Amino acid sequence: MRRFGTFDAWYAARSARETPAVDALRTLVARVAPTLVEGAKWGNGCWLAGHLPLLFLHAAGDHLQFGFFAGAQLADPSGVLRGSAKYVRHVRIESADDIDEAALETLIREAVAAPPYR
Repeated sequence: MRRFGTFDAWYAARSARETPAVDALRTLVARVAPTLVEGAKWGNGCWLAGHLPLLFLHAAGDHLQFGFFAGAQLADPSGVLRGSAKYVRHVRIESADDIDEAALETLIREAVAAPPYR
């Protein structure tokens, strides 16, 4: 797994096909949760509350996974989350057109407000 020291370093390694979706997601997170700080953990771009990672972006070959480290506890009223791990859930993003801003805004707000890893 390739390691990155910052979100910007992770971003610089993205392909031209991925960057429009990454740009849109960065803008969305900055608007919805301006207190989160961009970082890099475990080879992924992340958004952190202090030192606690809440959100991540994983480049998975032909798509991105926009994920929630404590996603299993989120209500997900739009039913967009995927995954079956104990905690982590993600949304599959193949292009910027796949971004459901309303659904993601709801999930981001809930992830920031909820105590993690209940």
